[in-house]
Amino acid sequence: MKPNRILALLLAASIAAAAPALAAGPAKNIIFFLGDGMGPTTITAARIFKYKEEGLLNFEKFERTARIKTYSNDAQTTDSAPSMGSYMTGIKINNDVISMADAKPVSPVKDANGNATIDRCGEGNGRAAPTILELAKASGKAVGSITTTELTHATPASTFSHVCDRDAAYLIAAQVVPGGAGYNTALKDGVDVLMGGGRNHFTPYDKERNPKGRADGRDMMAEFAARGYTVALDRNGMQAAPLARKFVGIYSADTHLDFESARRPEQPSLSEMTRKAIDLLAHDPDGFFLMVEGGKIDHALHGSNARNALIDAVAMDDAVQAAVDKMRATDPGLKNTLIVVTADHDHTLTFNGYAKRGNPILDIVRSYHDGQPARDADGKTYTTLVFGNGPNRKGERVDVTSEQALADDYHQETGVRTTTESHGGGDVKLFATGAGSAAFKGTMENTRVFHLMKAAFGF
Repeated sequence: MKPNRILALLLAASIAAAAPALAAGPAKNIIFFLGDGMGPTTITAARIFKYKEEGLLNFEKFERTARIKTYSNDAQTTDSAPSMGSYMTGIKINNDVISMADAKPVSPVKDANGNATIDRCGEGNGRAAPTILELAKASGKAVGSITTTELTHATPASTFSHVCDRDAAYLIAAQVVPGGAGYNTALKDGVDVLMGGGRNHFTPYDKERNPKGRADGRDMMAEFAARGYTVALDRNGMQAAPLARKFVGIYSADTHLDFESARRPEQPSLSEMTRKAIDLLAHDPDGFFLMVEGGKIDHALHGSNARNALIDAVAMDDAVQAAVDKMRATDPGLKNTLIVVTADHDHTLTFNGYAKRGNPILDIVRSYHDGQPARDADGKTYTTLVFGNGPNRKGERVDVTSEQALADDYHQETGVRTTTESHGGGDVKLFATGAGSAAFKGTMENTRVFHLMKAAFGF
């Protein structure tokens, strides 16, 4: 046989032998962090708040960055449901819709107890789009979804459910409880780790003790337990949970978890939730997919309270570092783990004026010329951070003092007067490190992120 022919056969054999490994993808594990509403200005302000101008947040040290376009299928400015759904499914989705193609939201009705509910979307109203969590589960990996919001809220719901309206919280809850009526069978034997708030959507109505509970009388916490889950209602229960079982922790009775600044000791921090989730999921030899949401960032911004938004952004950044440290302990160099950090949408938070370097980011602007308070055209002081819209707009501006601006409950001034501050339509940032992260670069559609994660898994 000629030497060139032998070389060609050897090369072909080498490629064939390598094909299964290549098909498997570079990432055994993926951890996807979502800072709800954490737009570029929030990131900059959080960085200065925590580390001053010259510092960096932990996730800003990642090797790969990208810029993400956030518009939804039917709106320039997205809400959280379709933007998270695009990350999870790879398709553009209509506002208010949870991981469904061609679906339109419907109006809620009142259940027998007077609580708003949506129990059906109507015939032909959309179709389920498989999520990266469902694909990971189907491949044999462990999967988890944890959040500081209600577990049925738009971001976590978009990982494991399919409904035409994000307000269908009782229906969303039913989709994640294995074996029960309405269960999403694409989840196989169930999501392995679930954490968040909003226990009322999983527990039966009681006029006195649970007025926002389920009208159908189901106790889904008991149903989880019957299916082999360890069920926790607080931080101690989470920390004591054995690692060899599935786990659900719902740490508030009827709403989201607390802001980090006011977090009660019975509620775990996002870092603690993240470490526990990784401990639980890492026992699967096939790897895992974990979604972690810092959801209270968005709530603070909607309330035009920048202080809580920055504190919760830092708390999510701490959770990112907790995940990096945890994974590097067993996967040095993150050769088998992809970590992605991004946001679902921007807000109208604005960084303005010419404050001197070192001026507290939440304070009034003090000029870099002489350190004196800067003043607007009417001679009034103003803060570095303001919002484009929101409720805090007076008929005539008055001076803002440092004491006011730095108070825990200060709400920044707004330009356009609205009942609540809105999302912004601008691009957001993405940061990635580890296996398969090199593909995250440039300006991308949010749908592209799904396909890159899918490729990293080798699906």
